[in-house]
Parts: sequence; structure tokens; C-alpha cells
Amino acid sequence: MKTLYDVQQLLKKFGIYVYVGKRLWDIEVMALELDHLHDAHVVSDKAFISAKLVLNHEHKIEERKEAKKHDLGGI
Repeated sequence: MKTLYDVQQLLKKFGIYVYVGKRLWDIEVMALELDHLHDAHVVSDKAFISAKLVLNHEHKIEERKEAKKHDLGGI
């Protein structure tokens, strides 16, 4: 699992489609859904860890974008 799309495809296998309207929020909801799947023992530890790493990486990217926007005065 290497991309956010891969994580979306994993969640899709369980009928989970996430679209909140803001990419950062989508990533956070995907992380919560992934936690629930892992707690229910329907996702392997390997898949869980890989997906969480991708989500954490994407979350940091989005946070940097938000901070950059804020530093530029909301442009």
C-alpha cells in the first residue's frame, strides 16, 4: 500500500466510502474507519500498518499545505 488511493480501495472492499469535502478531513475519517476495521479484526496488522503510514504521510502533507496557505495570508 503506497498511496491514498490504495487506502481508499481497501476501505471500499468493506463498503466504506469517505468524502467529507476537505481532503484533510477525509484522511482523518479514513484513519478512524481503518481503526474500527482493525479493532474488529477484519484487516490484517500488515495492511493496517501500511495504510496508517500512508494516511499519516498524507495528513502531514495536507497540514503543510494548510500552514503554507495561512502563512501566505489565505491565498
